[in-house]
Amino acid sequence: MTSEDLKALEKAVKVAKRIASEKAGELHDLVEDKLPAGYEQIPLVAQTTYDACKAWEEANQRYQTALANQD
Repeated sequence: MTSEDLKALEKAVKVAKRIASEKAGELHDLVEDKLPAGYEQIPLVAQTTYDACKAWEEANQRYQTALANQD
């Protein structure tokens, strides 16, 4: 794997982390500001947060695996 490939994987991890953090912020805002009236939004916001965190985990795993294989 080239250094450019590693940089691309690292960038993907950073982007995924930013997105997951944004989704977590949306979930936090829902809990802090919109409940109990906004309870119907919980499933959608929770699922998108979960999906974003899962995407980060997968991207990070690919990056960590690539790093481990460099040695």
